[in-house]
Amino acid sequence: MVKLIHTLADHGDDVNCCAFSSSLLATCSLDKTIRLYSLIDFTELPYSPLKFHTYAVHCCCFSPSGHILASCSTDGTTVLWSTQNGQTLAVMQQPGGSPVRVCRFSPDSTCLASGAADGTVVLWNAQSYKSYRCSSVKDGSLMACAFSPNGNLFVTGSSCGDLTVWDDKMRCLHSEKAHDLGITCCDFSSQPVSDGEQGLQCFRLASCGQDCQVKIWVVSFSHVLGFELKYKSILSGHCAPVLACAFSHDGQMLVSGSVDKSVIIYNTNTQNILHTLTQHTRYVTTCAFAPNTLLLATGSMDKTVNIWQFDQETHCQAKSMEDQLKQFTEDWSEEDVSMWLCAQGLKDLVGIFKTNNIDGKELLSLTKESLADDLKIESLGLRSKVLRKIEELRTKVKSLSSGIPDEFICPITRELMKDPVIASDGYSYEKEAMENWISKKKRTSPMTNLVLPSVVLTPNRTLKMAINRWLETHQK
Repeated sequence: MVKLIHTLADHGDDVNCCAFSSSLLATCSLDKTIRLYSLIDFTELPYSPLKFHTYAVHCCCFSPSGHILASCSTDGTTVLWSTQNGQTLAVMQQPGGSPVRVCRFSPDSTCLASGAADGTVVLWNAQSYKSYRCSSVKDGSLMACAFSPNGNLFVTGSSCGDLTVWDDKMRCLHSEKAHDLGITCCDFSSQPVSDGEQGLQCFRLASCGQDCQVKIWVVSFSHVLGFELKYKSILSGHCAPVLACAFSHDGQMLVSGSVDKSVIIYNTNTQNILHTLTQHTRYVTTCAFAPNTLLLATGSMDKTVNIWQFDQETHCQAKSMEDQLKQFTEDWSEEDVSMWLCAQGLKDLVGIFKTNNIDGKELLSLTKESLADDLKIESLGLRSKVLRKIEELRTKVKSLSSGIPDEFICPITRELMKDPVIASDGYSYEKEAMENWISKKKRTSPMTNLVLPSVVLTPNRTLKMAINRWLETHQK
């Protein structure tokens, strides 16, 4: 579950951006101010709001240490603030005075990138506050910027839709049209991914734009093979331009906010929709995950910032099942079993399993008799559900050992999908199996057991192509 725990309504105009440090939340607005809140109780700090900018503040971000906050504005400046007392540390003027749309710190805090409406991008020395690199994109305004987790690269996105990749010396490595009507935001996952090549540093990159799409890319870099940007997939769900996207700190979730007023949270491994949030009454302009806690902030043109809290069950669901099963082969601990129970909707059994010291090995060996006689689970229906979930887990272990990615397996048949479709619950199923399910189960979701908003099934061509590529590689 995702629970709305607080709403901040202090800004007098549209909220443009929000950002977390380990202890603070920063927000900025068209009202020319930046506001800072404590994560302990979401009270505003004594020296907030921060006032310097003479026009709208478009973006704000913390340095990795959290000691410095950067903000940028239509007034053509990027300002650095001390988060200890709110004092201004530096004011950096964009060349030509063009409105600054985005700013980002490098992972090692040595530099800050700022991108402007005239297409210029500047790298500032974060210690001397001096510009030491400057370049520009061919067309359009710079709207988005993100550093790779290792700091070797950074990416910018423009209003013309171009995604441009730069090295740390600000040499342009690559540029391509990513979103037809313009890019609005981009973000790197902090967690590396495997892309089949040895010696490559690979990271997921998300981008979103005015074309209503969220796209996933894999960026790889090595000193031997150089740089490569690979388009991977499109995440469906929004029906209007997508204005913001952000990965969770562990890389397991991706959130996006849209002109359709909704916030969608995806599992980055399966690309399924975990949650859709519809609390905002106007365009959702920004979203950000907290680094060390299960918190999400979303900001909107309705002048509010909503703070959402994830429970442990959602966090479990977002974790890669492949990672969980790999850990399982090495023996789940009792705590891992407890997390698995939560993810299966069996949270009430955690105490019983802990009392009986059920670890991964014991979990797989449970039977109908041991559940009744040893664990004293009286409900026949509950015992049947536990056994069914364990059997599903055994099947997943088997599929993993055979090398079939879990996201290629239909949740209903537990077999490799041939004709995958996306249902209105956001999950993918084998078409024939889902059609039979709908006709027999009265429009409920096989994954959530909730009523399906619609019975329309959309072909998942991206997944089908991925399955076909996998078959070509593994079944020659």
